[in-house]
This record gives sequence, structure tokens and C-alpha cells, in this order.
Amino acid sequence: MSHAPAFVSAVSYDTNPHGAAADLHKQFSDIDIQSIIFFCSAEYDLSLLAVAINQAFSDRDVVGCTTAGEITPHGYGQGCITAIGFSASAFAIEAASIECLDDFSLTDAQTLVDQLIAGCRAHEIAPIKSNTFALTLLDGLSIQEENVLVTLNSALGSIPNFGGSAADDTHLAKTHVFYNGQFHTDAAVVMMVNTAFNFEVFSTHHMRNKQEKLVVTAADADSRCVYELNAEPAAIVYARSIGVSVDALNNEIFALNPIAVKLGDEFFVRSIQQVNPDLSLKFYCAVENGIVLTIMEPGDLAVNLASKLDDIEEKIGIPQLIIGCDCFLRRLECELLGTSDSVSEVLQKNRVIGFNTYGEQMAGMHINQTFTAVAIGRRHNG
Repeated sequence: MSHAPAFVSAVSYDTNPHGAAADLHKQFSDIDIQSIIFFCSAEYDLSLLAVAINQAFSDRDVVGCTTAGEITPHGYGQGCITAIGFSASAFAIEAASIECLDDFSLTDAQTLVDQLIAGCRAHEIAPIKSNTFALTLLDGLSIQEENVLVTLNSALGSIPNFGGSAADDTHLAKTHVFYNGQFHTDAAVVMMVNTAFNFEVFSTHHMRNKQEKLVVTAADADSRCVYELNAEPAAIVYARSIGVSVDALNNEIFALNPIAVKLGDEFFVRSIQQVNPDLSLKFYCAVENGIVLTIMEPGDLAVNLASKLDDIEEKIGIPQLIIGCDCFLRRLECELLGTSDSVSEVLQKNRVIGFNTYGEQMAGMHINQTFTAVAIGRRHNG
């Protein structure tokens, strides 16, 4: 006797919102789906896409976000919508929104987490402890990730959590998360996922540290602007340290020459978003006065990713699904170096569905230029 699948992954390349939603609905028709997560190009007419999704999945719980590229069942996609539909018999998924990111208190976080846990427990899929993880999708231009994630992580306690910042195909204009039938800015959606399947939340990057250190001597952490490095204008120091002119600084240069902060034995990349007219640098992550930054260089992204996914397979067996948050600067690097096809192949082989982000989240930290994910195995916990 064959078992019904625990989930179905799907993709539509139809640029018409109603066509795309109908396409997904057709691909989900073979399974009793209760919850859907989708990742869509910001090029869609989002108001029309919301209507189309609500019509196609009127009796389902749907959450999602806009991207800077999609990870589909076929590897990297662009200008499309990819989704995962979860079976109600294998997964209990509860979602809640955070609508005031700049005013999210520990009390708010505890109330939200308690509500999500109670919702999952009511489905009686598996005990909460050791069988539950949280996934957060957050407006990638809100500049609120650090505060929200630290607060949420405190309330989650031992529940592992990860996620990604919504993007908008590198326009840096407006990024959206989807919940309650609508796209929202300045908001986040938190999903609590409870399942009897074993899983592993993990993160990896392929950057190697060089010797050169840069000290942040003037910064505004709230706006993520660094005015001075080593007591000189930040853009001048950064450009000089990587051997280019200030005029040459752009996304491609930032992708291939990131800088990182060292915490313990680990390096965490702090990606640059843009050069400001006053020669300050705006970052995707908070950067504070006094911290020491290290110039990094890329190793082999495809080899690092494949090696990490092999390690995960050793731990939990061959995953049946990986939900991945992959920094858009990693994807840009692949395009610049001509490695997109090999990385796409690794993603496809390992059953990754997800999106290219404006920032990744791991255990309450906001990080950049990483691949952060959950791998869901085939064995039952315990």
C-alpha cells in the first residue's frame, strides 16, 4: 500500500497571476493540503496575485513573500512563483503576523509563540519538544530584523528557528510578506512547523577570511550606515582595501568582496547595500561603532554547499525536502563567475525549495551571504 505524500512542491512560470495560481492549484490536486508556503517574483502584479491566490486556495492557510530569485524543484528560477503544499496528516503549521516591527516587545513575542504552540498542539501530530521549528519571513527593507529576531528567539527558547528577509528583485524599493490573504510591508510572518519527521536547521557560507582588518570608527546602527572605517570615509577605505576605485563600487563588487565580523570562531558576513553620496556605506545588517571587520574572499560556493548538504544527509538521512533561504548576493556571485548551473544542480538534487533573500536568519541572528535552511528527513523522531 502506498503512503500519501507528506508535501508537494510546485512551480509556475506563468507571468499572469491567475494563470500562475491555477497552475499551482493543479499541481497540488493529488494531496490533502492544509498549509502552503510560496515564494514569488516581485515582478508580479501583487494585488492581482493576492486575489488569484485567495480564489485558488480559499480554504487553505497560505503565507509567502517576494524574492530576489526563486529556488524551484528545477533549481534556480527567475520571474516565477514556487511553493510547497503540506499535508495536514504529516505537518501541523500555524502562522501569525507581526505588524508593528519597531514596537515588538518580549511580551508580544511570548504571546505569539504561546498562540502558535497551542495551535500546533491541537493538531496532535507530534509532541512540541524536539519536533518543532519556526520559520520567519520578514520585510527585507524594514531595518528591523535584529530587534525582531532577538526578541522572537528569546520567546522561542529551545525551538530552532531560521528564515529570510523578503526581497524585490534587487530594486530596493518595496518588499512584501503575504498573510491573511494580502501582501504587506513593514511586517513579518512567523510559522511554527510541527512534524514527526526528523529535521535539521543549519547555515553555511563559503567565504574565507583575508588578513586586512577595518575598524568601524563612526556609524549609525539604526540606519545601518557606516560613515568611517579606520577614521576615514568608509567607501574610500573599503575601495582601497580591495583594490578598486570608489566609482567602481556596485553590487557585483560587494558580492565578490564582502566584509565580516568575527563572533567566537565564526565569521558572519555583513553585506554592503550601497554607497551613499557622502561616501558612507549602507549595510543589509546592523553594524556598530567599534566593531572590527575582516575583508573576505569567496571560496567555491558549489563545493561548500554540496559538502554541507552531504553532512546533513549523514545526520538525518536523505532529506525529502529542504526549505532554503539563499542570499541574493550568492546568486549574483554565481552569475558573475558562471557557476549558476552547477549550484542550481546541487539545489535540485537536494530537493531545495526557497528563495533568494535580502538577509538570512539563524537562531535569532540576522546574517548575510549565507545559505540558511531546514532539511526535513524521512524518519520519524523517537
